[in-house]
Amino acid sequence: MGAIKMPYPAIIAHRGACGYLPEHTLPAVKLAHAFDAHYIEQDVVLTSDDVPIVLHDVTLELTTNVATLFPKRHRGDGLFYAIDFTLEEIKALNAHERTDSLGNTVFPGRYSGTGVEFKVPTLAEEIETVDRLNQASGKRAGVYIELKRPEFHEQEGVDIYQAVLDVLTTFDRLGENADTVIQCFDPETLKRFAHEGIFKGPLVQLVHTESIANWRGNFEAMHTLSGLKEVAKYAHGIGPDVNLLENKSGSPSEMVVAAKKLGLFLHPYTLRADSESIPGVNFEDLHEKLFKKLKVDGAFTDFADQTRELLIHMGKIS
Repeated sequence: MGAIKMPYPAIIAHRGACGYLPEHTLPAVKLAHAFDAHYIEQDVVLTSDDVPIVLHDVTLELTTNVATLFPKRHRGDGLFYAIDFTLEEIKALNAHERTDSLGNTVFPGRYSGTGVEFKVPTLAEEIETVDRLNQASGKRAGVYIELKRPEFHEQEGVDIYQAVLDVLTTFDRLGENADTVIQCFDPETLKRFAHEGIFKGPLVQLVHTESIANWRGNFEAMHTLSGLKEVAKYAHGIGPDVNLLENKSGSPSEMVVAAKKLGLFLHPYTLRADSESIPGVNFEDLHEKLFKKLKVDGAFTDFADQTRELLIHMGKIS
């Protein structure tokens, strides 16, 4: 793949400013923009009427009050799938801080207010918000869009690729620049973007620590030079779990060395100030490890403001 100039090092606001406000809500987008993030991330799934919405999971129960408003609308597995709800129904929901399957808050120190209603936005609403904030401020924050579970959507008979492409076309975000990034765990979806060539921005192969049943992609192979040679045919960069960046001796992993050799930029996930992303490594030390020792090209962070402050202190940005 040809090179596209990216911000360096790129601060990617993971699900917006989710360290401070409920993930993927418009207030979290606005706060991430105020933090001067280079990119604001969107995870995208489809509604039953084929509208791309910004939601990390293909189900609604962990981040909304869907079980209260629509208690009988779950499937046999007890989960409430976004694809089973219209946009109008999803707009009736309130979004909240992420919980686990038992209803416990995943990050106890994060937003706990109850006096403000947060909603699930559409992809179009998030892009319009970023565009308007850019216009008003003179900034050039980009969007970093993940198509969630294309395999699942295909099984449901819908095309998330085309739905996202239609939104990008509406907002003139198809160009050969770095203002819009497409990321996905599914290599077949990224290959489709590369082959059809309608979207000309950066493509990022996300990399799990291990392969997952019913997901396309041999993630273990992507940890190696031979596997990344295949990735380099259709993607400009990789987004690996931070735990994949070093080997047991503490040296850069084969994946890191291979990515640099092949010209793939490295945007690992996820940096969190309130929990350890790598066991035994605190937030500040993690930045030192990633940006000084391993020389990654950017990272996903729940705390874009704190990441920026640390990068300034390290002399990586001004």
